[in-house]
Amino acid sequence: MLRSATSVGANYRSALRARSSKDFLSKLTIAEEDADETIYWLELIVESGIISFKKMEELIKEAKEITAILTASGRTVKHKLNSKG
Repeated sequence: MLRSATSVGANYRSALRARSSKDFLSKLTIAEEDADETIYWLELIVESGIISFKKMEELIKEAKEITAILTASGRTVKHKLNSKG
């Protein structure tokens, strides 16, 4: 979980330094996938009984919000790339 969670920020930072819109989208997509993977690990921790949902609820909510933001950003970039022809 630590790897996927920290990878979100690292890949987003890398996306900000992208050389093109396609490169930005590629790196943003990786960050989105890592954010979704982090949600998986958080849910697995809850399902395994290691930590209660009540204690993880805010963290899972925030991870889902980050994933949604990255997904929406990716859609916007895809739309702009497709509209350029």
